[in-house]
Amino acid sequence: MSSTQIARHLSTHLSVIRNVTVIGGGSMGSGIAQVSAAAGNSVNLVDVSEDVLKKSKKSIETGLSRVGKKLFSGDTAKINDFVNSTVTRINFTPDIISSVKESDLVVEAIVENLDAKQKLFKSIDKEAPEKTIFATNTSSLSCHKIAEVLSRKDRFAGLHFFNPVQVMKLVEVISISDTSKSTHDLVFEWSKTLGKVPVNCRDTPGFIVNQLLVPNLVQAILMIERGDATARDVDTAMKLGAGYPMGPIELADYVGLDVIYFILQGWQKEFPNEPRYQIPETLKKLIEQKKLGVKTGEGFYQYKK
Repeated sequence: MSSTQIARHLSTHLSVIRNVTVIGGGSMGSGIAQVSAAAGNSVNLVDVSEDVLKKSKKSIETGLSRVGKKLFSGDTAKINDFVNSTVTRINFTPDIISSVKESDLVVEAIVENLDAKQKLFKSIDKEAPEKTIFATNTSSLSCHKIAEVLSRKDRFAGLHFFNPVQVMKLVEVISISDTSKSTHDLVFEWSKTLGKVPVNCRDTPGFIVNQLLVPNLVQAILMIERGDATARDVDTAMKLGAGYPMGPIELADYVGLDVIYFILQGWQKEFPNEPRYQIPETLKKLIEQKKLGVKTGEGFYQYKK
């Protein structure tokens, strides 16, 4: 079937996304599953670990309860009904293959590793029906490279949500050269049904936000490394002088220094001569000391656990 025939087939047989599979039960996957179910989709949340799935369910119930309190002004009965009815639309399962059999959309939210993502998509490519669109939630890897193993490149896109998914409004929609217009339009419009604001971006490193944000965080770290200013002064200056809600060093600790380090490593490998992607020695030392930011209780700052 030619790409034109496939596009016509999709426009006839898949005009709306209703059945969604999210693979990966971590914070991102759970968040995507929650907002998808809250928007009325039937959702499969898949993870190979039963323990992760139990934690995911608890996290989703807690998140929905917070949303319910805002929606229903503390009406306990309505809040409980909202939580229960939404959770019943989510199937928590370790069975990847069965989950994708009826899916309109499969969103991958596993570890940020190219080989792992390619292996996953290759394993489900022949199992999912022709109509199924595949999407990756990668924040730093090339969507083109992830899709290299697929036969359905025209039905592949990037859908980069932001953490916490339940709160952050933005979704970066990334099309590769093979992505059909019908695929792009479907995932773009579906993002809106979740209450998100989608933006388009080419498959460039880090897309829009991380391409601008990570080098900015690096420059802030380098300023401290050179002794130009303290971490606290850098953060205060950017909050009061540039209107940032959170200073760059505070943000680095919140995101996770290991996450920033991992992103930089990938970019440095692909673009070894690009100075924007240099890894500060201070960052390396903190990683070695396992001081990863808020999640470990210490990064550039100390936090009470």
